[in-house]
Amino acid sequence: MALNVLSVASEAVPLVKTGGLADVVGALPAALAPHGAVLTTLLPGFPAVLEALGRAKVLHRYDSLLGQPARLLAGKLGDQPLIVLDAPGYFAREGGLYTGPDGKDWGDNWRRFAALGRAAADLAGGLVKGRKFDLVHAHDWQAAMALAYLRFAPLPGSKPVPSVMTVHNMAFQGYYPREVFKELGLPRRAWAIDGVEFHAGVGFLKAGMEAASVITTVSPSYALEIREAEFGMGLEGLVINRGSLVRGIVNGIDPAEWDPARDPHLAATYTARTLPRRSANKRALEAEFGLEPGEGPLFVVISRLTWQKGIDVLLEVLDHLVGIGGRLALLGSGDAGIEAQLQAAAARHPGRIGVRIGYDEALSHRMQGGGDAILVPSRFEPCGLTQLYGLAYACVPVVARTGGLADTIIDANLAACAAGAATGVQFSGVSYHPLAAAISRTVALFHQAEVWQTIQRRGMKADFSWTSSGKLYADLYREVIAG
Repeated sequence: MALNVLSVASEAVPLVKTGGLADVVGALPAALAPHGAVLTTLLPGFPAVLEALGRAKVLHRYDSLLGQPARLLAGKLGDQPLIVLDAPGYFAREGGLYTGPDGKDWGDNWRRFAALGRAAADLAGGLVKGRKFDLVHAHDWQAAMALAYLRFAPLPGSKPVPSVMTVHNMAFQGYYPREVFKELGLPRRAWAIDGVEFHAGVGFLKAGMEAASVITTVSPSYALEIREAEFGMGLEGLVINRGSLVRGIVNGIDPAEWDPARDPHLAATYTARTLPRRSANKRALEAEFGLEPGEGPLFVVISRLTWQKGIDVLLEVLDHLVGIGGRLALLGSGDAGIEAQLQAAAARHPGRIGVRIGYDEALSHRMQGGGDAILVPSRFEPCGLTQLYGLAYACVPVVARTGGLADTIIDANLAACAAGAATGVQFSGVSYHPLAAAISRTVALFHQAEVWQTIQRRGMKADFSWTSSGKLYADLYREVIAG
């Protein structure tokens, strides 16, 4: 018997995206379909979402959803069902999904995403005739209040619905002052240590984690790390208390979207058997970034430029990277100070370091297809997707030993290389000396052509599609529903 699951999130490819969350939410419905689970995705009605939706059936109208009129519209996400919360007062704005044109968070984000949660709880409770859901799957703090509403203020007359709360990044929690509580439409009993209260304010992610039947993270290692203060971000006590109800399932990637044998963005397509064809992509990437051809490896970075991603430490090792024959092509945006320092490094090393500020999906494909190694020096990384794309494209990942990076990359130590099992380079501790040593080790491996190609081919054989992860989610859903 098919499971009907309501997946609630703030973004999903190909409709709207700011990061890896969108990739996961967009991929899950197709990944679960072969395992007897039908996922209906609920998204906010951002302009791009409504534009893609076109004409749609109205499922329900709200005269006031936490203060704004709204509609629930039916559509499709690929071949899978989609419901959109059309609330112009909340989502029809110029700027980003979460921030205004000035780059600052929208002041009413708490109300915008509480409204999303309220609508999700109503849908799960049977608001729309013929739309029955066996489980609600909420993603990150923007969807977390759905589970709080299900617990404390379900639709009158509805039956309890089990739930899964997935934490994609514990650093983003949706914390707001106490004053917003009275506007949420929750009963007084929800203001409790095991409810929505968190350090005398309202914690959206915390509320969802308290209310969920099961909590998941996007890698097994991250599920263990968030039990510690360094990674738990103040919620480690809750994680410890939930015990075995906190699980980790590694994200997958879409092999149809990320396939170097068919990628239209590449100058030359290739497979594990035709690796020499990659050289055309390397030459094209060097030209695109204004880099001088060289005998050493071309490192690439595709990242948000933040402290979490370790870019401050990367800045410290750039002179070393260039000094031992490496070159760097970097794509990303984030902290203005880091952006300026990267541009200064590129000016200091013309022809050796190229920097593009911003994000370009097609360019990210070309970088994976033309770079020799991708640097991911994150201080914490719940799962990470860029290293998975690197594996698929024979762009050898050089990663910090944390979270999903540790779970998905096999270090090229002597034993792993001898066994032909290595897929990348790991290092412990995001500081100058460990990262510099990892870069030096990567350069040395690169100059051992046979060893390097074995690492590349082993990475390309790794299966990080959604096939196995989709089954794990389906099995988890059934376990949760069975109680």
